Amino acid sequence: QVQFVESGGGLVQPGGSLRLSCGPSKTIFTIYPMEWYRQAPGKQRELVASITTSGYTTYADSVKGRFTISRDYAKGTVYLQMNDLKPEDTANYFCNGNQGAFPWGQGTQVTVSS
Repeated sequence: QVQFVESGGGLVQPGGSLRLSCGPSKTIFTIYPMEWYRQAPGKQRELVASITTSGYTTYADSVKGRFTISRDYAKGTVYLQMNDLKPEDTANYFCNGNQGAFPWGQGTQVTVSS
C-alpha cells in the first residue's frame, strides 16, 4: 500500500520561502511521474507542478517562476521549493504520482500571511 508523507509546510510571510518534501517511496518515484497538488478551503484540488522520470517539469501558470519541483532518486523523495510566496498560495499541499493514481496522504498545510 502506497502511503505518501508530505512535510515542510508552515506559516510564512508574503515573499517568504518554504521547501516541501514528499516520500519516501523509491519504487514509485523511479517508475512514475510525480506531482504536487494543492487544495484551498472551499476549492477543488489543483495541480501545481509535475516532474517526469526523465526530469521534465511543468507548472501551473500561477506558480511559474516561483516554484521548482525536483526529485532525489537515492532518497525516494520529491521536493517543491516555493519562493516569493503569496497569500493565494495558502492551501494544503499534497504529492501523488501518475496523475493522482495513488491514495492521497494527509498533505502539509502552507499558510501565507502577514
